[in-house]
Amino acid sequence: MSVDESQDSATGAPARHTGTAAGELEGLAEQSRALADGSVTSTALVRRSLERIEATQSTVNAFRRVRAEAALTEAAEADRRLAAGERLPLLGVPVAVKDDTDVAGEPTAFGCAGEFPPKERDSEVVRRLRAAGAIIVGKTNACELGQWPFTEGPAFGNTCNPWNLAHTPGGSSGGSAAAVAAGLVAAALGTDGAGSVRIPAAWSHLVGIKPQRGRISTWPDPEAFQGITGIGPLARTVEDAALLLDVAAGNHAGDLHRPPAIAAREAVRRDPGRLRIALSWKAATTFTRKPLHPDVRAAVTDVARALARLGHFVEEAEPDYGLVGLAFVPRATVGVGEWAARVPDRSLLDRRTRGSARLGRLLSGPVLRRARAAERRQQQRIGALFGPYDVLLTPTTATPPPRIGTLAKMSGWRTDQAMIAACPYAWPWNVLGWPGVSVPAGFSADGLPLGAQLLGPAHGEPRLISLAAQLEAELRWYEHRPPDRPGRIDGAVISRGA
Repeated sequence: MSVDESQDSATGAPARHTGTAAGELEGLAEQSRALADGSVTSTALVRRSLERIEATQSTVNAFRRVRAEAALTEAAEADRRLAAGERLPLLGVPVAVKDDTDVAGEPTAFGCAGEFPPKERDSEVVRRLRAAGAIIVGKTNACELGQWPFTEGPAFGNTCNPWNLAHTPGGSSGGSAAAVAAGLVAAALGTDGAGSVRIPAAWSHLVGIKPQRGRISTWPDPEAFQGITGIGPLARTVEDAALLLDVAAGNHAGDLHRPPAIAAREAVRRDPGRLRIALSWKAATTFTRKPLHPDVRAAVTDVARALARLGHFVEEAEPDYGLVGLAFVPRATVGVGEWAARVPDRSLLDRRTRGSARLGRLLSGPVLRRARAAERRQQQRIGALFGPYDVLLTPTTATPPPRIGTLAKMSGWRTDQAMIAACPYAWPWNVLGWPGVSVPAGFSADGLPLGAQLLGPAHGEPRLISLAAQLEAELRWYEHRPPDRPGRIDGAVISRGA
């Protein structure tokens, strides 16, 4: 793919013009612009996406449900609307959503085995995507009820990392991350309850945004997993992630959390100013071992040096996490129990899921109420860092992506230990409800993607997005693509990938 190195006048970042053939349009914003100026059709983009999904389903296995016929019908209608002069932010652009998100006419199995009835209505976030003109080509794989940082299970098999098919793309939004990394769609939505957007972003060389709690509606649930889970975008660039966030953001009247609106894409174009950045290697207390892989430390150190080159003040400093984990476990396990109660045949659930649901029943009531009541104190204690500092920089994960099967067959206790050891940095921000952005931080010695987190206080997405965009212009991570990814379409021929 040829790259035009001219500067984007709005952002100062390298403009990535790649032509107008459907096979050359890789970015969400790029596709939207090409559709608006008539240089490509929605039908061509959607057909390409569907062909790429089919070509990689036996290898990457990113999708649980594919809406091939419906998506092509919707693309034809989008083309008619575009020809009539209608313009919307994503009119005719193919995107994907995670298997925990309701799409009318499709089941919502959330990684579980069994027969689930089709949903009668779209969730609020899907309604907003459609209102912006987006075409949902399918629902991506997620591990069972989103509990683990891998995307494997008997209901759908193994979702593999496009950078190395022997490794996981992460989880639980691994299908969405794999779909974007492999070039099946330009961007996708995931959900993040303990890092489930940020972890697969790190392990798939993507930008992943966990927004402020309630920024994107979780309706028909007033909140998800007792308030720890939110919806967020995965994309190759900050601009694409911000565009999808702007389109998806907003609330339903029944939502419990309704933060003030932001303009994420406008933040991409703003200089963040000179910021005070705390670099932290400390993970919250969990009473388990959490060794940091040397490749991760080196990669995040390089990100810190890049931020310093950009003029920011960076020094090591640690937040006071206290025992924030004691508030996370009741909320997470009660949430698992609430979701497990919706499953038509609970005997098909993983034994670890059944164990978490049992624990959730024990921790509901007074324990859960105390855990939720502690949130304000936790915000005050951890948030004290944002007096002397503007942004917290940490690794997204402590390790590179594990091999497929490493965690899938462990006992519940061993799974928890291994999961905490690999991913100890993301979940405290779910308890707080605050925003974070995972950005690509380079690669391990084995060529596996690694990530760094930019974390902020309440409603801090604009600053984090602005800083991420500046860092992207410096590090140019979008120039790196997985080997053997699905390639350009030449007529009806498409590369089948690895």
